Amino acid sequence: MTGSSGVPLRVLSYNIHGQRDDRAALVAVIRDAAPDVVIVQEGPRRFRWRRKSAALAESVNLVVAGGGLPALGNLLLTSLRVRVLATRCQRFPLTPGRHLRGAAYADCVVAGGARFTLAGSHLSTDPAERPAQAAVLKRELAAATTPLVVGADLNEGPDGPAWSTVAHGLTDAAVAADRADRLTYSCADPRSRIDALFVDPRITVVDYDVVDTPQTRRASDHFPVLVDLLLPVAG
Repeated sequence: MTGSSGVPLRVLSYNIHGQRDDRAALVAVIRDAAPDVVIVQEGPRRFRWRRKSAALAESVNLVVAGGGLPALGNLLLTSLRVRVLATRCQRFPLTPGRHLRGAAYADCVVAGGARFTLAGSHLSTDPAERPAQAAVLKRELAAATTPLVVGADLNEGPDGPAWSTVAHGLTDAAVAADRADRLTYSCADPRSRIDALFVDPRITVVDYDVVDTPQTRRASDHFPVLVDLLLPVAG
């Protein structure tokens, strides 16, 4: 963690397990975190996904920025501090018999004048499939023209090839905060750090937490990753 100038941004990256657990606890967790941005994995992606996404956003005092069904459950939510300039969704090539996956992206500007690209993804549980998905994701990330903020459930730890692909050239917020020992999965039996928040090296990591509370243990099978950042303002 270095530096002290920039525009603050609080980011929550969270696999919400399809809202299949304690939804009241989930809402309370997100509200208590008071994020500017939530990068959601396993958000609405099927029937009535628009309504469900909007209902989730409203319940936590945020708005839908992008994602949902076109991004296969990757959903981006923002506060009114953040203005969304453009969005796009991505679907990874489908391996027959496997689960279709993808990513969501939003080009944003936060009050204070800092621009950034927000990205969220959820890679396969199949170790044979993940590296190719990571390569497709990385190509899109590399095309970003503003500093990146990337939240993902990578379904593998930092020693995995897909993780290495996505992380290359970016700052692992947990490492920057010297908290890489904080495990994110599962809430019932924490044993892995498979949920990550990566940022452009120009972004300062001020604080990092894996939120482990009685509420988060009821809200999902993953712990949320909460990070405070300082974004650079273009001169």
